[in-house]
Amino acid sequence: MRRRFREGSEGGVTFDFAPMVDIVLLLLIFFFLTSSLGARQNALPLDLPRASATVQETPELPIVSVDRSGKIFLNGKETTLTRLGGRLEPLVKSSGGLVGLRADERGNYGTVVRVMDEIKKAGGERLALGTRDAEE
Repeated sequence: MRRRFREGSEGGVTFDFAPMVDIVLLLLIFFFLTSSLGARQNALPLDLPRASATVQETPELPIVSVDRSGKIFLNGKETTLTRLGGRLEPLVKSSGGLVGLRADERGNYGTVVRVMDEIKKAGGERLALGTRDAEE
């Protein structure tokens, strides 16, 4: 078994802190990434429709959101309808054709339908509609 202690110049034993610092930095990076991924889905103030049965979202799923005023967001970043297809296409390929759609309950129905058309043009084959629990 190899020891992590070294003989000092005066014959004393010293501890090597470099591996400990590496582990602490890796843990910090891990916690920063996981905390920001969980928060990105609920960052927009949408009044989602209620549903009696809900399913948890997966973090690798591309999420398209439409707010009450008709603004469009892709993974929390604002975009336009004309740019949505180009930005969504590589994400759709990596998710296997599944796209999450979250639209405000009091939003413009026409905008949501146009967004759904863009998702289909970008290769989206299945939609996961965002809702909230009926108890909320």
